[in-house]
This record gives sequence, C-alpha cells and structure tokens, in this order.
Amino acid sequence: MAASELYTKFARVWIPDADEVWKSAELTKNYKHGDSTLHLTLEDGMDIEHKLDDKTKNLPHLRNPDILVGENDLTALSYLHEPAVLHNLKVRFTDSKLIYTYCGIVLVAINPYENLPIYGSDIINAYSGQNMGDMDPHIFAVAEEAYKQMARDERNQSIIVSGESGAGKTVSAKYAMRYFATVSGAATEANVEEKVLASNPIMEAIGNAKTTRNDNSSRFGKYIEIGFDKHFRIIGANMRTYLLEKSRVVFQADEERNYHIFYQLCASSHLPEFKNLKLGSADVFHCTNQGRNPVIDGVDDAKEMCTTQHAFSLLGINELNQKGLFQVLAAILHLGNVEIKDRDSDSSIIPPNNRHLMVFCELMGVTYQDMSHWLCHKKLKTAQETYIKPIPRLQASNARDALAKHIYAKVFNWIVDHVNKSLRATVKQHSFIGVLDIYGFETFEINSFEQFCINYANEKLQQQFNMHVFKLEQEEYLKEQIPWTLIDFYDNQPCINLIEAKMGVLDLLDEECKMPKGSDDSWAQKLYNTHLKTCSLFEKPRMSNKAFIIQHFADKVQYQCDGFLEKNKDTVNEEQINVLKASKLDLLVELFQDEEKVTSPTGTAPGGRTRLSVKPKEIRSGASSKEHKKTVGCQFRNSLAMLMETLNATTPHYVRCIKPNDLKFPFTFDPKRAVQQLRACGVLETIRISAAGFPSRWTYQEFFSRYRVLMKQKDVLSDRRLTCRNVLEKLVQDQDKYQFGKTKIFFRAGQVAYLEKLRADKLRKACVRIQKTIRCWLVRKKYLRKKHAAITIQRYTRGHQARWSYMRRTLAAITIQKFQRMCVQRKLYLQKQAAALVMQTILRAYMARQKYQGLLRNHKAVFIQKHVRGWLARQRYKRSLRAIVYLQCCIRRMKAKKELKKLKIEARSVEHFKKLNVGMENKIMQLQRKLDEQAKDNRVTSERLNSLETSHAVESEKLKVEVSKLKGIEEEAKNNANRVTSLLEELERLRKELTTTQKEKKTIEDWATKYRDEMEKMVAELKQQNGLLKTEKDDLNRMIKEQSQQMTEKMTRALVEETQQLESDLNEERSRYQNLLTEHLRLEERYDDLKEEITLSVSVPKPGHRRTDSTHSSNGSECTYNSEQELPLTIRKCYKKRDVTRGMDTSLTLKLQKRVTELEQEKSSLRNELENKEEQFQRARDDEEHKKSRGAELEYESLKRQELDSENKKLKHDLTAMRQSLLGNAGAGAGAPGSPPYKVLMDQLNSSCEELEVRKEEVLILRSQLVSQKEAMQHKETMTEPVHYAEDVHKMKDSGAITQAYLGLKETNRYISLSLSLSLSLSFSLLLSLPLPLSPSLCISTLSCFLSLTHTLSLSLPLCLLSDLMEQLEKQDKTIRKLKKQLKVFSKKIGEMGAGHVETISPGQMVEETVRPVNIPRREKDFQGMLEYKKEDELKLVKNLILELKPRGVAVNLIPGLPAYILFMCLRHADYVNDDQKVRTLLTSTINSIKKILKKRGDDFETVSFWLSNTCRFLHCLKQYSGDESFMKHNTPKQNDHCLSNFDLAEYRQVLSDLAIQIYQQLIKCMESILQPMIVSGMLEHETIQGVSGVKPTGLRKRTSSIADEGTYTLESILRQLSAFHSTMCQHGTDPELIKQVVKQQFYIIGAVTLNNLLLRKDMCSWSKGMQIRYNVSQLEEWLRDKSLMLCGAKETLEPLIQAAQLLQVKKKTDEDAEAICSMCNSLSTSQIVKVLNLYTPVNEFEERVSVTFIRTIQTRLRDRCETPQLLMDTKIIYPVTFPFNPSSLALETIQIPGSLNLAFLTRV
Repeated sequence: MAASELYTKFARVWIPDADEVWKSAELTKNYKHGDSTLHLTLEDGMDIEHKLDDKTKNLPHLRNPDILVGENDLTALSYLHEPAVLHNLKVRFTDSKLIYTYCGIVLVAINPYENLPIYGSDIINAYSGQNMGDMDPHIFAVAEEAYKQMARDERNQSIIVSGESGAGKTVSAKYAMRYFATVSGAATEANVEEKVLASNPIMEAIGNAKTTRNDNSSRFGKYIEIGFDKHFRIIGANMRTYLLEKSRVVFQADEERNYHIFYQLCASSHLPEFKNLKLGSADVFHCTNQGRNPVIDGVDDAKEMCTTQHAFSLLGINELNQKGLFQVLAAILHLGNVEIKDRDSDSSIIPPNNRHLMVFCELMGVTYQDMSHWLCHKKLKTAQETYIKPIPRLQASNARDALAKHIYAKVFNWIVDHVNKSLRATVKQHSFIGVLDIYGFETFEINSFEQFCINYANEKLQQQFNMHVFKLEQEEYLKEQIPWTLIDFYDNQPCINLIEAKMGVLDLLDEECKMPKGSDDSWAQKLYNTHLKTCSLFEKPRMSNKAFIIQHFADKVQYQCDGFLEKNKDTVNEEQINVLKASKLDLLVELFQDEEKVTSPTGTAPGGRTRLSVKPKEIRSGASSKEHKKTVGCQFRNSLAMLMETLNATTPHYVRCIKPNDLKFPFTFDPKRAVQQLRACGVLETIRISAAGFPSRWTYQEFFSRYRVLMKQKDVLSDRRLTCRNVLEKLVQDQDKYQFGKTKIFFRAGQVAYLEKLRADKLRKACVRIQKTIRCWLVRKKYLRKKHAAITIQRYTRGHQARWSYMRRTLAAITIQKFQRMCVQRKLYLQKQAAALVMQTILRAYMARQKYQGLLRNHKAVFIQKHVRGWLARQRYKRSLRAIVYLQCCIRRMKAKKELKKLKIEARSVEHFKKLNVGMENKIMQLQRKLDEQAKDNRVTSERLNSLETSHAVESEKLKVEVSKLKGIEEEAKNNANRVTSLLEELERLRKELTTTQKEKKTIEDWATKYRDEMEKMVAELKQQNGLLKTEKDDLNRMIKEQSQQMTEKMTRALVEETQQLESDLNEERSRYQNLLTEHLRLEERYDDLKEEITLSVSVPKPGHRRTDSTHSSNGSECTYNSEQELPLTIRKCYKKRDVTRGMDTSLTLKLQKRVTELEQEKSSLRNELENKEEQFQRARDDEEHKKSRGAELEYESLKRQELDSENKKLKHDLTAMRQSLLGNAGAGAGAPGSPPYKVLMDQLNSSCEELEVRKEEVLILRSQLVSQKEAMQHKETMTEPVHYAEDVHKMKDSGAITQAYLGLKETNRYISLSLSLSLSLSFSLLLSLPLPLSPSLCISTLSCFLSLTHTLSLSLPLCLLSDLMEQLEKQDKTIRKLKKQLKVFSKKIGEMGAGHVETISPGQMVEETVRPVNIPRREKDFQGMLEYKKEDELKLVKNLILELKPRGVAVNLIPGLPAYILFMCLRHADYVNDDQKVRTLLTSTINSIKKILKKRGDDFETVSFWLSNTCRFLHCLKQYSGDESFMKHNTPKQNDHCLSNFDLAEYRQVLSDLAIQIYQQLIKCMESILQPMIVSGMLEHETIQGVSGVKPTGLRKRTSSIADEGTYTLESILRQLSAFHSTMCQHGTDPELIKQVVKQQFYIIGAVTLNNLLLRKDMCSWSKGMQIRYNVSQLEEWLRDKSLMLCGAKETLEPLIQAAQLLQVKKKTDEDAEAICSMCNSLSTSQIVKVLNLYTPVNEFEERVSVTFIRTIQTRLRDRCETPQLLMDTKIIYPVTFPFNPSSLALETIQIPGSLNLAFLTRV
C-alpha cells in the first residue's frame, strides 16, 4: 500500500509549530497525488491549509493510533518519528505521571522535580529477577538487566547516565547503586553502598555548585566501578572523576555560586573550631560574591557543613586532616582577596602587610615574603642563566588565580583518593558494573574551552552508542535470518577527526601553546586556514574573527577563542609550588608530594583534574620533560581514550536524563527544551536507525492472536507461520513492507498502524452488524409489546362499555328503592320519637318530684342537726368551764397552802428576824393584826355564803318542780292550739326557702356556667399546655433515645475499635515475637556456621587433648545434642507421693554450659582448662547417675514386692480353686483322684506352691535387712554431710554381706520366675494333654492363673532384668497364642468324643452331660501407653524416628502424628520412672534433631509440613497430659490416668511453641518460593478466557507472552499446587486451624504479588485484563469453597486485588463514577488507585482513556484519607501464627509401632 493512500479524510497528521514544536491536525479532504496543499482542522477547531514543500513534496508525519499512544517502548510505535516520540513522552509524563520510558536499549528518564514513592525496597524486590521487558520502565529494570547479564555472561557491565545539568543524572546513578547493594544478597557488604552514599555529601560539597539551570549542579563527571566477587556480591568500589570545572573557583557568572564547600565554611565561621580560619560572610570574598546571589532557597549551609563533617568522619578522615582541609580551603578564599597593584607598566606589587595574604600564609604555613615575591615575579630559565622577571598586574592576577585553581584541584584529588581507599575491596574482584555520571551535550550563549571538552566527550560517547545500536540491530537481523541491508545512520567520525586527528583542533591548540608568542587570535587564524575550506563541519562566524563553529551530532555550537590557550596550558609558577612544598602544614606537603610523579592519564584539567609535573632539578630526562609539558587537552584526550576503552570492554546500558522545563515545575513539559535534549542525547538517532529498517516485530503467535479477526476460518491452519504468511500476502501487497524471520515477523514503519486500521475497520463493521441485529430485535420486541398492549386496552374498553348500560339501569332501580325505603323508615322513626318524648316527660317529672322530696328531707335533717349540735356544743363548753374553774381552785388552794406553810416557817423564825432586824417588830405586829382581822372577815363571809347556798338550793328545787309542770302544760297547749299556725308558718318558711333555693340554684347555675366556661377555657389551656408538654416530652424522649442510641453506638464503636486495637496490638506483638524468633534462628544458624568454620580451621588438636566419653561424642555427631546445645531450662518436679533426693546441680550445669560457650571463643591456650572442667562434670554426672539408678531400683523393687504379695495371695486362692475344681470334676469323670496323671499334676502344683512360699520368706527377710540398712544410711546422711549412697554402702563393715544379699535377691527372683513359669507351663501342657473332658471354667481359670502369675513375676523383677523378661514375655505371648489355638482344637475334639465316650461308661459311673465347646479369650496385657528404651538407645531412637524418616516413603502410611505419639510415650515412661535426666536429654535431642533435619531439608515442603504437624501434635500432647484442668476437659478417664505425674514441662512447651513458629515461617517461605514463579504468569499473563484481551505491539523490549506455551504456568498450575499443599498437610494430620492460617498466608502472597505486578505493568491495566483477574479470583474462591475454607480469612486478603480489577472495569467519566470508585476501593490506598488510573491503557480503539481531570477529582475526594504512602503491598509480611489447643482422642495404649520404623528396641509398658 502506497504511503500517500493513507492520507485520507479523517487521517491525523503532525505539522510543525513554532510554540509547541509539533501540532496535531486532521485531514478534512482526501489527498491526491500532485496536490500542493492539505486541508486540515486543528484540535481547537481551526481550519487551515498546509502547503507542501515545492521541492521535496514531503507529506507531514502521520499520527499513531490512540491505542499505541503512551507505550512503554517508543520502538513499539508504528510511526517512528520525532513528533510521535515527543507526544508519547508528553502523554506518559503529564497524564500518566510516568517518568521512565524505553527507547530501544535506552531508558529515557524525565526529571519530575518531585519526590515519588517508586524507589523503596518493595519496588526493588518487585524488579529483582524480572526480565527487562516484563515490567514497566524503571532505573531498577536497567540495573537488574546489567546485574543479570554480569552473572549470566560473566562480562563486565556499564550504565552510562548522561543529560543536562539538572536532568537528574546523579539521582539515577545513586538509585542504580542502591539497587546493586540490595540485590547482591550480602547484608554485610551493604556498607559499601552506604559508604558510597556517605561520600555523596562530600563530593557534592567539593564538586557541586549552583548554576542558572540547577541549584545543585555536578561540575565534574564520575565513573564508579562497583566490584563483585565470584558469588556476585558487592565487595568494593572505585571512583574515577572527570572534567572538574576549576575555573569556577575564581569566576562565577551572574546568579551562580562557587562550590558549596566555600559557602558552608563561611556559614560556619562563628563556630569555635573555625575561628582560626578568620572567615566571615560569603559576600566579603571575591571568590564567592561574583554571582551576587550567595544563598540558595531552602538550603542551610551551616547544617550542610555538619553533614559534610559527619561524612568525613564516616570515611575515616580524622579531625586533624579535616582541620587541614578546611585551612587550605579557607586559604583559597583569602588568596582570592589578595589585591595586586601596578608598580609600572611591566611590573606589579602587593601592598605591604596585606591582611588576606598574611592570613593565607599563616593558614598554609609559608613565609609572607616568599609568597608575595613570587606572586609578582617569575623565573625564566635559559641554557646558561636563570632570570627573575617581574610580571604585569594582569599576569600576576592570572597567576594568583591559577594557583588557587591548582590548590583546589589537589584538594579534590586528595579527597577522591581517600574515598577510594575506604571503598577498596579486600578480596579479589571477579567482575564489576560501572556507573558513568557525566555531562550531556552543552551549548550556551558563550561557549569556551570547558564546553568544547564536554562536547568532545559526548561525540565519543555518541559514536560508541551509535555503533552499539547498529551492532544490536545487525545481530537481531542475523539471528532471525532476515536479509541484511546496510542502514544509513549518522556517523560522527568526521567531527571526532576534526577535533582529535592530526592537524585537528586540539593538535593546532597544542602547537600554538608551544609557540613563544602564541595567542588565541593566531590560533583562530590557523583554524580558519586549515579547516574552513576542507571540512564541512567547520564554519567561521560572519561577524567575528575570534570564534569558530563546529557542527556536532546534536547541534551547531559557536566557540569563543578567548582563553583557550591559557586554559589549555593551565600553567602554574613553579616557584609558587616550591614555596607551598616548604609549608609547615603536613597536609599541604602531602597534597604536593605527587608533583614529582608522572601525571596519571585519568587526570583532567579545567574541566578535569590537572596534575602538573613540577620536577626536581636533578631529574632532567627527556621523557619526563615531555610529560611535564603535556597540555590539558592532551591529558583529557588520554583520559577519554581510557574511558572509552573501559566502556568498549563492557556491555553498555544507557540512561538518558531529560530536563522537562527550566523553571523546575513538577510534571510540566516544555516541548522545545525536550526536543533539544532528545536530539542531543541520541534518542532520536536511535529512533531513526530503528525506523530505517523493520522497527515493528511480532512473534507468529502474537500476530495470530492480535489479527485473528482479519482471517477467515479457511485461512486458519495448524501451522501458525504458514497462516500468518498467507494472511499477510493478502493484506499487504508490497512484500518489501515485511519480512518473515525464524520466530518473528518484521514490519516496516507504518505497517502496524495500517494493520490496526484494518482490524479496527473489521471490528467496527462487526460492531455495526451486531448493533443492527440487536436494534432490530429490540425494536421488534418493542412493537410486539405495544401491539399486545393495544389489543388488551381494546378488550377492556369494550367490556367497560358493555357493562355501563347495565349499570345505569341497575343504578336507577337502586335509587327508587332507596327513596321508597327512606319514606317508610322515616314514618316509623317519627312515631318512635313522639312516644319516646312522652315517656321522657313523665319520667323526668317523677324524677324531679323524687329529687324535691329528697332535698326537703335533707334540709330538715340539717336543721335538726344544727340545733342538736349547738346544744351539745354548749353543754360541752359548760362542762369544760366548770372543770377549768375547779382546776383553778385546786391549783390556787395548793399555792395558798404552800404560802401558808412558808408563812408559818417565817413566823417560827420571827425571833431570829427580831435579832437580825431590830426595827421590824412593829411592822410585823401590824401585819399580824391585819391578818387576824382578815381571818375574822373571812369566817363571817363564809358563814353567810353557806346560809345563802342552802336557801338557794331549796328554792331551786321548788322552781324546778314548777317549771317542769309548766313545761308540760305549755307543750300540750302549743301542740293543740298552734298546730295549724305552725304548719302555715312552716309552709311559708318552706316557700321562702324554695324561693331562696331557686335563687341560689340560679346563682349556682350561673356560677356553674361561668365555672364551666372557665374550666373549659382552663382545660383548653391545660390541653394546649399538655400538648406542648407532650411534644416537649416526645422531643426529650426522642433526644434521650437518640443520645442513648448514639452513646450506645459510640460505646459499641469504641469497644469495637478498642477490640480491634487490642487485636492489632496482639498481632503486632505476636508478629514482633515471631520476627524475633526468626532473627534468633538466623543467628543460631550463623553461629553454627561460624562454629563449623572454627572447627575446620582447627583441624589438628594440640597434644595433651583428652577426648570425652564416647557416648557424648556420638550424641554430638548424630543428633546434635551436647552440653552446649542443651536447653537452659529447669524441669520443676511435682512430687505427689514422696520426695527423692536429687543430686544433679542444675546451676552447675548452666554455669558449665556458659563456660563452655565462652571457652569456644577463646584462644587454644585455654582448652586444657575446659577439658578438666568437662572431665569433672562427667565424673560427677556418672556418680549421680549411679546413685539415681540405685535409689530408683530399690524403690521400684519395694513397690513391686507389695504388688507381688497381693498377686501371690490371689494366685494361691486361684490354685486352691483349681485344685478343688480338679478334684470335683475328677470324681465325676473317668479318672480317680489317685490316677497317675492327676498325681503328677498335683505334685507339680504343690511343689511349686511350696517353693513359692520358701522364696517369699527369703524375700521378706532380705527386704527387712535392706530397709534397716537404708534407714541407718539416711540417719547418717542427716547427721553428716551428704555423700553418695553407693560409696556409703561400700564403706560399711557389712558391705560384702549386703552386696551378696542383694545379688542373691536378684538371682532368687530370677530363679523363682523361671521355675514358676516352667512349672506352670509344664503343668498347663500336661493338663491339656490329658485325654479327659475338661470343663470350660477349669480351662479358663487355669489360663488366667498362668497369665496373672506371669504378669506378677514381670512386675516383681528389678529394672535391670525387665528388658530380658519382657523379651521372654513376648515369647510366652506367642506360646499362649499357640496354646489357645490348641485349646480350641481340643475343645472341638472333646465335643466330638462326647457321644462315643458315653457308651463306654461302666454301670457304676454317672453319665455327665456333653459340654458345649466355648471360645476361651486370651487375657490381653493392660498396657499403660508408655514406651521404654535404654539410655544408650536414645541416639538410635532419634536417628530412626527423626533424622532418617522420609515423609514421602514410610511416613505416608503411618498414623498422622505417629512420631509425636511415640516420642511422647517415651517421655511418659521417663516421667513414670522419675528420671529427669532422661526427660531432659530426650526433649533436647528431639528439638535439636528437628532443627537439624529442617536445616538439611528445609526447602522440601513435605518435610517441613510433616514436622510442623508432628511438632504441633507433640505440643498438644504435652498440654493434654500435663495435668492442667484447662487442658483435661475433653480427656477420657483413661487419658486422665495417663497424665504426667512427676514433671512440669511448661517451659518446654514454650520452647516447642517457638520451634513450631520457626517451622511455620519456614513452611511459608518454602511455599512462597514454589508459588512465586507461578503467580504473575498464572494470574496476569495467561489468558484464562481466550480471546478476551488482544496483544499489543511491545517494541524492542519483549514481554512474556500471554499465550500458554509448554512450561508456562497457568491458573490451573496454581490451583493444582494449592491442592497439593492442602492434601499434603491433611495427610500429615495438620490441625485444621493451622491449615486455615497457611491458606490465608498463601492467598495473601498471591494477591500481593499479583497487585504489585499490576501496579508496575502498564500493559496489564486494561478492561479485558480486569475481567481476566476477576475470573481468576472467582476460581480461587471456588477452590476455597471446595475445601470448606471460605471462613478462614483468605478471601479477605484478595480484596485489594478484587477492587483493582473492578477499578479497571468500572466507568471512569463523571463525578458519580468518582464517588462510586472512592466508596468501592476502600482496601486500596490513594496512591494505588491513582496509579491504576494512570496506567489504564485501552487495548482497542473502542475503549477510552482516563482523563486527567477525572484522576484529579479522585485525588481531591481521597485527600482526607489517613493511610501510608506506600505504593506496593509488602510481600514479606507473615501473619502471626497461633496454635489452638487440639486434643487427640486416640488412646495411647492402642498405638502400634510398625516394623518399618526400625524401633524394635522400644518396649511397650
């Protein structure tokens, strides 16, 4: 297809623009060949006509489809040209906030001028191990690629970081170094990177300065080589510097500063340690005030000085050297202020006593006279003589400045050397990765020698870059067997030749410097004459004769010739250097001591480090003289050649830093500035090289998957390559537009866009067809629905009309009936009403009369009551009055009597008063006389009163009689005469009362009416008030209810929050504790490794070394148990029955353990002491074990003898019963009691019983003797100091007898047991061999006696014989089984013989009935659920049960947790025999062995899962049988009997819990290592739903294909692996709660890794990928449902991933959508939401991008969220694990040990 055919209507193109560089437009008219103009419409709607060039007729660049915009790799664009690159970078930078973009092999990094959270350790872990194309572009991806190629190809690597000042070169280099230090895997070597970073403040202080473009611009280049060992771990680093801008020391342009260190010194001049430097403000010194802006906003120079000093200290520069450095730097400032004046036209002078020069000399330790002299003079040497010549002021000033620059360069070199010393590797370097941080191409208004050197270096780097790109293109073509055609690319070799070739710019400059009278003007003329006509890249400015122009690869640059010669010579007065060498300052002498040495080729001059070769007079060799005269340009050329040689020997990786704008605004893109830098850094050249060939490359599978829609069914073949070939031949006619490689299809530029257009057209047609069909179906469905509705309406309408006529007639009839019935009912109503009124009238009259009569009666009764009550009141008053008067009389009489008595007393004492009162006699007599007279009067009056009372009483009696008579008469008269009158009066009175009553009634009625009105009014008011009160009450109730509800909710919320906080705190504490356990485990492993290293290093023991016991050496070798590894825990004994003396000193053991640990770290000279301690400890432990075994043996024998007594009694009783049974049955049988068989049997039994009695008596005698001896020993121990029991026994006088008695006792027991067992077995065999019918009861009793006796004998034996007897018991068990079988056979024979035997009975014998044969059950042993083992078998137990047990082999068929049960049963026996040493060693050996097997096979999931299950089961057993009531709730009575009786193992339970936590964490890491490679491929890349997502072009950086190939992990792989994990844990008997926690952790890892990769991969953020993720998550949920694990919390861990998938699928346009997203994505952080929206990429043209406005709306709504700014989820989080108590229902006594475990030495007890 011709290119012009693409310029059709609606095609979009790019046209040049002065402001935006390129502007987008759309064709409004098809272009035809020959048209001179294009009709376009701009994006703002303006219509323009674009004229084509008349000569070239070049059409404008076509614009890429929208789905290709924003790609990670610029080479993935279909149209590769400048506007496409610029637009893609702008969209990614401003819209998606992505600062990194690939351009082929180049990483383009745009400075965001903002801190971004994309450099944390989580991001580093995400990029570690990933292919470069699988993740979004990042500096970490480039670093990972370099690190991976170094490890894979074993070839050194280089990362070349270039760009303008302020573009972010230094930051990019720093992050690359941080990545290497993190992923190198050596934590101890990370300090190298820390030292490099610690050197940054120093290098920035001495090498960075403020410029017009950057506040912290690096004014030098550096190349850091990071060294790695053969394991690719960082071991050291080395720094080489280039292009130090020394001229800045003495000159700065406006708004610029000198190096930061000078301003830091001036800002810190007030500090005491800087007082002697005599500094002040930076405005005072000429070297720091030329820029007139000594302050940087936001930078505190004094604080930065502290940082610099701290960095000096970290790098090992002591305070003395620091002080010397600051003195030299301060001296440079003072030297710049030295004023030189003219003496005459040819000489100059420094004024005497110049203050600054004096300070300079004082600080530098030189003489004032020498320095002032040689600053104004120079020495000229000829062949014969030496002259001292004064120099003019200008030359003297230049010499002063040259000296200052030279001193500063020396200081710079010295600091760099010391940094390298601190970073130097201590071991041999295997490979390295170099990071080059150097200037980019520079062009200013005035360009001088520095810019020339910088651009020269960039020309060389660009040439190397072009060749590398060209080489990679060629390799790709040859690899795919594509015909190679020479690609024309820009070769800058002519420009390099112009600069460095013979008679080039540098050669002519060096030649001019050698001329005695050489000048910049003469050099410029030579340049014009040499190159102006011969080289097209060299030009002369029109308006200047002191400048020249060079056409560089990036742009034309005009250089000013002024100063070139002086900067190239960079001469320093040799006499000035000699003065400095004679300094008293040691550091200054050290700085200039290398002046005698040959200058290193890495040194640079004004733009680099200048090293002059000032030689002593005696060294005059020609080579040295020539080297001494080497110019700056020559030195720089040599150092650049060395750098290029280093880079060519490595594999380069390129990072191009772009400065988006000059104003340092965040995420602001200036197209003009960006285009300049893209042209200068070679990005566009890379694009041009790619576009010249076949830039678009697809694999056959990717092409088929993407463009399957363009194929017909018949075109699809099984061979993908042939299918693609056939389709392309049909779609693209020009075969030159594509080529078929071995694995890929190569397309020319624009062909992918054409194919995308065809695909979009095909999809658009398909969509139109689908829409047409669907719309037809919808419209037809709507028509049918309307038709059906119309028919329904018609039906109902017609029915309504038919019903309406009938309803009218019915309504009329009802109306007539209504009125007729109304008339009838009204008449009846009126009749009833009249009758009711009459009845009411009569009734109301009657009621009124009755009421009147009642009122009248009431009135009369009230009147009578009134008079009666009045009379009664008066009577009561009179009685009261009389009583009061009487009372008063009595009281007055009593007072009078008292007065009389008093007067009588006074009268008796008259004489006394006479004596006392002489003048009172007359008065007393007068008073006496008066008293006599009054007494006489009283008597007369009383007599008169008495007579009157008598007469009055007589008269009153008469009057009373007469009154009574008169009253009777009067009453009769009144009753008879005045009855009518009284009645009339009464009637009148009643009338008056009636009138009064009526008035009162009316008044009362009026008052009642008024009162009722008032009451009604009051009631209304009260009702109103009541309503208001009710309203207030309701409001108050509502408020109270709301407040109570709020308070309840608040309390509930607070309670929930507090609970959640407590739970989170608990989880944090658990996590912290478990992390500490992990760290402890790591330290233990480190300790073991160091111990092994020490053991290997000390392979030959010193003479005199004594080995310990072989038992301990075997312990240490086989089960890693020794005294050092024994757990420092104490076992607390819980004595329930009695106390036993314990001789083991636990504190001594702990001290010895600690001492042993310390002695391991000491020198070999202390080992003899350690051996002595161990020997003493061994001897003490052997003695203690001996005592313990003896004591335990005796006590055990005592206990068993008591049981023997009871068993003997029982045995005797059973034997008697058997004898009686035999006698009784024999009498009824065939044989008589005296028959020979019975005699033999009875004799054997009797002899056995007698022998048993004899032995019993002997045992009792010996036991009494032993008890007496033991009591005597205990008494002796209480009286004297305690000694060992065994020693006391042997020291006693009768020790031989006691020993013999004890041995005899053991032999007796053995003899008894053997004799009885043999006799009983013989008797039993004889009994069975008798041809007689035996009763079943006899057989059973005999068998039970035999078994009980055997069991009794086994219990009565001492411990030393227990193992032998147990073996014999096993044999006897087998014999019993055989006998039981024989007994069954014999019973059957008896049954068969019964019938025939009856016939042979004699007449005198009784016939016995036939006995029915019965099964005789064997009495099973009553096992106690314990396993006994010998102490020497402990290693074998641990080895067979732990170290050599294979979970995949033997353990698969075992009972889940069988090793744990076996170990616990062994532990129970040790507890049963009260052996604490055995308990301790068993537990310690078990724990150490489990650790050892996990360390050995810790990467095997089955092994880790198996021992996690068994460790938990062992822990649960310790809890279940601990005797603690909280753990015994679910035990059976038998299990409660099996609880531990002597030891409390709570501390060991904690140790086992810690071990289980460590195993759990190891299990999680093991699962993570297995799942990690599957997650991204299965959850993201693999298309579970085929055909949903299309494949987009990926450019040069290939991505992992989403098509499932062989070996590619899918979702099914993840589900199968999860099922395998689950089935393995279930098979091992892991607790269900623990399985839930493991599954939750697995799902968290899956969700976190998937989400992290989604956030770092732009190609995965699409609508179709969201659907794939949701489907995958649903499959995981279905797996949880199948395994019944939905409630384990695993689903919640996937919530962030689910919300991210929903975010990819929801609508993202309006504010409502933003609100829905904010409420939906509550598990995602703001940064994650914004990141997903920024990365959202349409796969098809029908999808729309997320607008920047919408993203800002989301950010605004989520601004108030309180969350961490971390972008990625932490995949290293391990949830705290808990081990809920899970008791076992398995009975210990029922457990059988399979023979496959090789544990035959264990004996069931």
